[in-house]
Amino acid sequence: MSSKRPIKMEHQNTEYKQSWRDEYIKWICGFANANGGVIYIGIDDKGNVTGVDNAKKLLEDIPNKTRDVLGLLADVNLKTKSKKNYLEIIVEPNQYPVSFRSQYFYRTGSTNQELKGAALDRFILSKQGLRWDSVPQPKLKVRELSKIAFDYFKKQAANTKRIEPEFLKVKTDLLLAKLHLKTEAGYLKRATTLLFHHDPEKFTTGAYVKIGFFNSDDDLVYMDEIHGYLFVQVEKTMELLLTKYLQAKISYRGIHRIEEFPVPEPALREAVINAIVHKDYVSGNLVQISVYDNKLIIWNSGVLPENWTVERLKTKHPSLPFNPDIANSFFRAGVIEAWGRGTIKIINECKKAKAEVPVFSYDLSGFIIEFNYEINRQTNAVAAKTKTKNVSNTDKVLELIRGQENITIIDLATWLNVSDTTIKRILKELQETKRITREGGYKHGKWIVASKK
Repeated sequence: MSSKRPIKMEHQNTEYKQSWRDEYIKWICGFANANGGVIYIGIDDKGNVTGVDNAKKLLEDIPNKTRDVLGLLADVNLKTKSKKNYLEIIVEPNQYPVSFRSQYFYRTGSTNQELKGAALDRFILSKQGLRWDSVPQPKLKVRELSKIAFDYFKKQAANTKRIEPEFLKVKTDLLLAKLHLKTEAGYLKRATTLLFHHDPEKFTTGAYVKIGFFNSDDDLVYMDEIHGYLFVQVEKTMELLLTKYLQAKISYRGIHRIEEFPVPEPALREAVINAIVHKDYVSGNLVQISVYDNKLIIWNSGVLPENWTVERLKTKHPSLPFNPDIANSFFRAGVIEAWGRGTIKIINECKKAKAEVPVFSYDLSGFIIEFNYEINRQTNAVAAKTKTKNVSNTDKVLELIRGQENITIIDLATWLNVSDTTIKRILKELQETKRITREGGYKHGKWIVASKK
């Protein structure tokens, strides 16, 4: 009885082959690039020993071929069960990337996957102990970064007290070092371009957000794009969703007006932040938000940690950010937590508001959060589209200048999501009507807002 019992079923670290073929060196490559494993030759898929006739010859051939093709030394052992010989090939995880004829394979689940494109880039970096956002950005200088982005960060960080107050007063390059956004050699990291440069797309393709309102999957009514550094992307995306794309239900408690959005605002904000912070920026894909009358879908090209499932995100889990340096700055600014609570917060906020719990899904294309809700629009799509057109950009420029007197034209254009030409026109009108004046030159001067009489 016991002699006929299968050895064990195939799994993440075990592979069975009834006979040897040289192409199986790809499986050795896959195990070496992952967490190691064992390949059995002479065993069927159910774990039953079928035996191999040329076991002794393979004991010599397999180690030699593995060494010649992969540069690895494989431990090959002869085993016997029920008078049948089979081989055990033990593969240790390798510290450096291993290629099979210029191809890279990786063991995941019970499959051997060839790594290509973004997946290969991530793998090569991980073997060097790096993440994409921690790689140096050649030739980027501190003077090219946005002062308003740093001012936003400092204001938020001062409120959260997640960074020592003295570091909010030091020079910018010292603050960057404190945030681990500089390498040991003094170069700025890729994360810096996304966090503090007014035009991240200059360095990273697809580093922006697109929102669209749809009547149906193939009927796009209108859309917006949100550009600029990541902090402003979060703020502008939320502003557009709440003022233009989602129709709030209005009610009153006594004399107080209450607006209830179909997606609870805290849950929506957490989902937007999750998409922007944890996106796979090497993919070149933008964050996409699709809004319908009865649902809102947020998609990003995010990657879950190895062997993680969507179900795990619904319970308490460790924080393993895909972009650690980006996530750290968002944490220091108080925008996110660092304890893996984002998805749980989304669920709890929906339950708290008695809204439908969102659906999380994940596949090779990325990560999706889908909020479903009852149709409660009181206006049609065209009315919603024009809802914010009456909001004056002039007033927004004045508000930004009041908060940051030396704000630049580029920063204003980034924040308002308009062209430099539009900002120049607004500033000219404000100066002509004497609502603002300029003290000093455009390079080192400041704006002064006229006091109201």
